[in-house]
Amino acid sequence: MLKFWKKKPAEPATGAAPQAEDASQDAAPVPVAVEEAPAAAADPAVDTTAVADAAAAVESAAADAPKRSWRERLAGSGFARGLAAVFRRNPVLDDAFLDELETCLIGADVGVATTTALVDDLRRRVGKREFADAGALLARLREELVGLLRPVERPLDVGGRTPFVLLVVGVNGVGKTTTIGKLAHRFRAQGRSVLLAAGDTFRAAAVEQLQAWGARNQVPVIAQGSGADSASVIFDALQTARSRGTDVLVADTAGRLHTQSGLMDELAKIRRVLGKLDPEAPHEVLLVIDGTTGQNAISQTRQFRDAIGVTGLVVTKLDGTAKGGVVFALAREFGLPIRYVGLGEQATDLREFDAAAFVDGLLPAALGGDA
Repeated sequence: MLKFWKKKPAEPATGAAPQAEDASQDAAPVPVAVEEAPAAAADPAVDTTAVADAAAAVESAAADAPKRSWRERLAGSGFARGLAAVFRRNPVLDDAFLDELETCLIGADVGVATTTALVDDLRRRVGKREFADAGALLARLREELVGLLRPVERPLDVGGRTPFVLLVVGVNGVGKTTTIGKLAHRFRAQGRSVLLAAGDTFRAAAVEQLQAWGARNQVPVIAQGSGADSASVIFDALQTARSRGTDVLVADTAGRLHTQSGLMDELAKIRRVLGKLDPEAPHEVLLVIDGTTGQNAISQTRQFRDAIGVTGLVVTKLDGTAKGGVVFALAREFGLPIRYVGLGEQATDLREFDAAAFVDGLLPAALGGDA
């Protein structure tokens, strides 16, 4: 199925800076394959016109598809349906209502500490008769939830450095490589030049998957053979990005299990190796979190933060999960910026995080409105 990704014999990147001698202490120089997009053009057996047409069709479909609102994307999630049901079943403000609300929030992985603080505040206000009805309590709950998320609503700025080095980490299955493809689409739409580094050299077909995204977005990909040293691949990619004056380098990494300390040590090695060319690199370490994993996301974030110094989060698969409350738990526990959230499969469904829009997708503006 992916025969057209077969590599030609590796050739040095044109204009690439020579390999830094001291980098060999951490990552031995390996010939690098620089695949220009569309990558299939290198294989004469491939109909390059068909490849280009397919890529254009993907871009056109993404551009023509109507962009659905946060509410349209999130209202169908288990979390949103659960919250809406609590208010429908409990028009009277009493202990039964507050107990059910508490159960819903904990079940959606908002977290015990966060939920307790929210419900205790509402319980106190109900006792003081501050709410005329459930609608007034709903408005207060929306304010509290938005307030929890405002501090982590910080968009990613990739300007000011050339290249801006973006390292993407996360365990297998969270949508890490797909997120990289969507980021490439976003940066290209902003008029920035992009280079991808296939640093996940251990998962089967991971390199080919990233190359497919590169072809789709017309972005070159730096890759080596399966099993190659990840730090070496990303080091070579940074050399190439510097020589070309590329705006953004996005590097994939192996989908390492957060319980395996040896693999986490590799992330620290990548940081050391990049530092030989740019002491400030990587400029952003994005941890991709699967919104369906609930409280497990907390332990993942803690481990990755300690291993490499996570600077931002991407929370994926929020459009169909009952566990989307983990966004609130992450905000309270770590205070790390939530850069993006995934609300669907299309490239445009990777959205910059918007606290008010996120809460609006979970709760109606008023009782009787769309959930």
